[in-house]
Amino acid sequence: MNIELRHLRYFVAVAEELHFGRAAQRLNISQPPLSQQIIQLEAETGAKLFHRTNRSVQLTAAGAQLLSDARAILSQVEQAAERAARLHRGEEGELRIGFTSSAPFTAVVSDALYRFRQSWPQVHIQMQEINTRQQLAPLLDGRLDLGVMRNTSLPAGLHHQLLLSEPLFAVVHKAHPLADAARIPVSALASEPFVFFDPQGGTALYSDILALLHRYQIKPYITQEVGEAMTILGLVATGLGVSILPASFRRARLSDLVWLPLTEEDAISELWLVWSAAREKSAQMENMMVLLQTNRR
Repeated sequence: MNIELRHLRYFVAVAEELHFGRAAQRLNISQPPLSQQIIQLEAETGAKLFHRTNRSVQLTAAGAQLLSDARAILSQVEQAAERAARLHRGEEGELRIGFTSSAPFTAVVSDALYRFRQSWPQVHIQMQEINTRQQLAPLLDGRLDLGVMRNTSLPAGLHHQLLLSEPLFAVVHKAHPLADAARIPVSALASEPFVFFDPQGGTALYSDILALLHRYQIKPYITQEVGEAMTILGLVATGLGVSILPASFRRARLSDLVWLPLTEEDAISELWLVWSAAREKSAQMENMMVLLQTNRR
């Protein structure tokens, strides 16, 4: 059986008009080719679809059934084509994003996610919180589309763009002797008990902050090592030590904490958007990248 979509479209037009002349006009073709297409369709189905006389055209029982089925088939085809077009335009589909724990605290990321959701509500955004080092392999093998991470050494095959360069702050308890200072040098923390990241945790902030301290010949007195920045904040809030974290974490408002700017100009941390150079960017990726690029600082 070799029934084409045009056969069904021509048939539906005749079935709805019950007049070959009006159906041909509606289809913008001449009547003889239309009649020939209906004859071919009847031959393919092996069923008489119309009762035709010189004065009328009526559907047979087989024709009435085919009309119902043809309408459903043509509707499904149109819906499938529209879904494909929407997917191509980035209006549907999925976007998989890896992000570090600090990313949602940055306006550049949170604002872009909000605007993306408002513009493309049918796109499923799958967010996965994993640290910088753990994002690299999924980005390379395609399990993640985009990664939002701290500055780090990237393997070949990954590209990045800068989203945010933000200052690092000293974080102390509100009763700490340094709490009233306007700003401090990192050397002021040299003898303080430090609450810091676990070196095995894989966070790029560990290397970032440790490098800053080493540049100024400071070996931190680390008394607590934890896996997450929010845990660091919680322990500093109990008075167990001090720490250094990016400014974006100030959005986690804990009343027992004081954030002190550092005097060193190189006391900064960068937030990157990372993707695989080998994979073709989807429309969903392109749309998100445009929003993040618009918000970058």
